[in-house]
Order: sequence, then structure tokens, then C-alpha cells
Amino acid sequence: MRKSYVAAHVYMIVGVVSGLYYREFTKHHDYEGDTQLALMHTHLLALGMLGFLIILGLDKAFDLSGSRLFTWFFWFYNAGIAVTVGMMFVHGTQQVLGKHTPTAVSLTAGLGHILLTVGLILLFVLLGNRLKDHERPAAEPLLAATNDPARQD
Repeated sequence: MRKSYVAAHVYMIVGVVSGLYYREFTKHHDYEGDTQLALMHTHLLALGMLGFLIILGLDKAFDLSGSRLFTWFFWFYNAGIAVTVGMMFVHGTQQVLGKHTPTAVSLTAGLGHILLTVGLILLFVLLGNRLKDHERPAAEPLLAATNDPARQD
């Protein structure tokens, strides 16, 4: 659980700093158009901070971090965020500077989204497994009540 807390905290800090970078960098260059830098702040706070705060609650309820599948999810998801946001940074900075962004940036951003998707699939597989472990068959409590000698009339 500690890893999720630390990840959420780091994403909160980086998200706030990225918002500051966007505001100051565009102001310094007198840039008033749309830029990928504006989206970095939101992606880091939503996918990173809020995502890991939700994971923290799910982990508390279902002991997700006790699984190897959680480790795979954690690293794929974080790598996906890092690559995606890193490419937003490069592309947005190039936009503000008025420079052409190489095609490799878009391709790499696509790879980041693929990593995010793999991480989310792993999370849902893990969560589905844990939910199965926590489910009780509907007939079980009823059978227990009818077989209880203290409850017989």
C-alpha cells in the first residue's frame, strides 16, 4: 500500500509543478495558443494522483499489493504515464517554441498509451480475481442457518 501512497504523492507534486511550468513557460514566450503542456497537469493529477489514491482504497479493501500481478500493473502503469506525459512535455514545449515535432514523438506517445492500457488490463484482472476471492455463494449463509442446531424449532 505504501507504494501507491508514494506514487500518488509524487504525481501530485509533479502535476502541480507541470501546471506551473505550463503557465510560466507560455507566459515567458508570450504564447496564447493551444499546447500539449496544458494537458500534462491534468493527466498527472487524474491518472497519477487520483488513480493511485483510488488504488490505495482498493488495495486496503482487497489486498491487491500482495500479488505479483500488482507489481506488473504498478510498473506498466507508471511507465505508461511517464512515457505519455514525457511526450506531452516534448511536444508542448516544441509547440510553444514554434518548432516542428518529429513523428517519433507521436509514435512514442502511442507506446505510452499502450503501456497504460496493459497496466489497466492487469489491474482489472487482479481486481476481478480478488473480488472472486471475497464473494460468498448466495446459498452458503442459508445452509448454515438451517443446519444450526441452536436455530431448530
